This record gives sequence, C-alpha cells and structure tokens, in this order.
Amino acid sequence: MKIGTFDISSENSKVLIIAELSANHNGSLETALETIRAAKRSGADCIKLQTYTADTITIDSRKDDFLIKGTIWDGRNLHELYKEAYTPWEWHLALFEEAEKQGLICFSSPFDKTAVDFLESLNVPAYKIASFEITDIPLIEYVASKGKPVILSTGIATVEDIELALDACRRVGNHDIALLKCTSSYPAPIEEANMAMINDFQERFGVIPGLSDHTIGSTVPIVATCLGAKIIEKHFILDRSIGGPDASFSMNEEEFTEMVNAIREAETAIGIVDYNLTEKQKKGKDFSRSLYVVKDIKKGEIITEENIRSIRPGFGMHPKELKNWLGKEAPKDFDRGDRFKL
Repeated sequence: MKIGTFDISSENSKVLIIAELSANHNGSLETALETIRAAKRSGADCIKLQTYTADTITIDSRKDDFLIKGTIWDGRNLHELYKEAYTPWEWHLALFEEAEKQGLICFSSPFDKTAVDFLESLNVPAYKIASFEITDIPLIEYVASKGKPVILSTGIATVEDIELALDACRRVGNHDIALLKCTSSYPAPIEEANMAMINDFQERFGVIPGLSDHTIGSTVPIVATCLGAKIIEKHFILDRSIGGPDASFSMNEEEFTEMVNAIREAETAIGIVDYNLTEKQKKGKDFSRSLYVVKDIKKGEIITEENIRSIRPGFGMHPKELKNWLGKEAPKDFDRGDRFKL
C-alpha cells in the first residue's frame, strides 16, 4: 500500500502515524489550520478529516432512536451533535493546501456518496471508513471503486461485518486495504484494546493491520507497533481546554510528540532477525568467560579445577574445553593470571 509518497507495503516500512482532526477545530478555521501545523511539529505523517454534514449523516428527529445514550454525549440529539462537530466543506481546500504546505498527507472519512464525490475533486490519496460505517456496504463499494487505498476501522464490527466490507472492496477490484483495530468507546478502556487482534487481522484477512485508538496515553499504540501495526491513528487537539465533542480523548501536541517518539523508538527496537554481531557486540565478548590459570602450574603438573577456572575476561580458551583438560598434564609452565590458551 502506498498513500501519497508513504510506502507501507513491507514488513520493514515505518508506521504511518495519522493525527485525526475530527471535531477538534471547535468551529474555527484558524484553529483547524493551526492544528495541522501542530500535527506536523509533533511528527505526524498525516492529518485526517471527516467529511459530512449533519444532514448527510442523519436526520433532525427528536424521536427516542435519535437520542444518544451510554456515551460522553448522553442525552444529545444526533443531528445536533454532528452539526456542532462537522468540518465545513468550504474549509477543505484550505486544509488540504495547508497540509501540503506542511508536508503532511491529507485525506478524509466520507460518510456518504456526495462526500466521496467532493473528496475526489480534491484528489485525495486514500479513504478511511469510520467504525460506524463499516456496515454501509454500498458506501464502501463506492469508495473502493475509486481505486485508492481503503482503510477500514473495526470498532463495532463482527467477523461477518469485516468479511462483508472486505468483499465489497475486492468485488470492485480494490485489494489495497488496511484494517484498523478500534474500540468504539470514548475514551476506550485499555483492557478492551485487544491488541492480539493486530496479528490476526493480517493472518486471517490478508490485509495491512493497524490501530485507531481511543484509549488515554501511548501504551496501546506502542504495543500495536510491536505487534506489527503499520498505521496508527489518534485524535489530535491543540489544547483540550478549547473543548468540543472529542476533546476529552484527544492528545495535545506534547502528548502526541511523545507518542510519535515512542513509536519510532519501538520500531528501531524491533529491528530484524540477525544473529551476526555488531562491532560493539564483538568487543563485548572481551567480558565473556574463558579459561584462566588461577594458581601457578609447573610443566607436567595435573590440571584440575583448582588451578584452571572459567572466569572473566574472554581472552582465554573457550570454557567448553575445560572438561577436555581436567586430569591431563600441563604442557608448559603457567603463572597465575595467564590465559589458558595454547
């Protein structure tokens, strides 16, 4: 998979780190633009938007079905929440241009076909399907038909939901798919992260695995990286004090920077399978065990564990040879501290 200039198709490729803007502009274009600049400063590779309006995602109804229950937005009407949270479409061009100026990849999550058509006019390099849209098979087919990488979040998905979504992509000839483990709680409890699924996504579904994270802190993204995630997405905000629907589970610039640094260190720590020693490791063998004379020995004297021992440093004979010399006559004189090395 290649998104813009970012290649995430190999095991050794870097993790694509996405800063999710979502509603964290709090209704201000200037805040949105500064958030993009801050995301760049924090080390993000990508800024992601959400493209919808209240009317493209729901209807304005006061019936019970449209009232939110069991979340941080309890009691609010869906239309009311999305009217507050949406990113105005007339901002998109400016946001995309600022991302390009900052050297960031920029794409979005569309929530209906009109959003896809609009994003196509901006030449987005990829699409993200949000967790709650993974059951919208017609939308996924339409997105996939554009021939660009498709990233699917799995926050509410059963195995059947995932298979239907993947089939929708592949049915229209799109095999450029990433699957993100996601827990659709805001914030998400860390005990529900289930990072073991990262490997399973790759093995079971043959896709690039990743994480869309709503937990607090960096622990889950670091664990995901170590388990093979190639995409990490985290909500990003300039300052939680500005408020907004997603503020409570979003990272500020300092926190996001720390997470990026930790992910990059984790990537370096993972490394590769290589049993060859570096020059520093070879030098370290000087401190390993080897056979040394610990008591003066005359030529012809019997070698015992009293006069030859395996000790540090490592310049003498390999310790495995000790058993072959015990009980034999010394071939020459040795002084205490001599390497037992012929």
